[in-house]
Amino acid sequence: MAENDVPAEAPGKGKLKLIILLVLVVLLAVGLSIAGTFWFLNKGHPDAPQGNNVETVEIFVPNQYHVIEKPLVATIQDENRTRYAQIYLAFEAQDVAPLVATKKHLPLLRSRLLSVLGGQSFTGLQTVEGRNQLIDAMLASVNGVLEQEGAPPVAKVLFLNFVLQ
Repeated sequence: MAENDVPAEAPGKGKLKLIILLVLVVLLAVGLSIAGTFWFLNKGHPDAPQGNNVETVEIFVPNQYHVIEKPLVATIQDENRTRYAQIYLAFEAQDVAPLVATKKHLPLLRSRLLSVLGGQSFTGLQTVEGRNQLIDAMLASVNGVLEQEGAPPVAKVLFLNFVLQ
């Protein structure tokens, strides 16, 4: 009976230590893989900034628009008939200052744009090249007015709707 006097270990303690040890090893492996990934992504890349080398980052600034609510309607002569052109326009700029100036000088701009539109030929406006030439002429006219008034130029003149009749 002397053999039975030795207390036996509890059966759950050995398994609990093993589970805790395995959890710690898994957590350590996950942490090291995350740290290694960040290190390779940031330090291992040749374009990554190093030390005090600070690069300037360009910030994207979207263009802004001013839509002319009323359409430009002009008569266009075509051989023996009178034709009409109706155009809805918008101005595009990277800054607000040219658009504010276009709102301020809209009556003068509409007058100049109607003159440019009325001077076009009907057959020329039916082609893509003719419409592109009209856009260029309108842009030059608008920027000419804005230059006379001391305002910065607009980037583009856009057709929102273009109807020939």
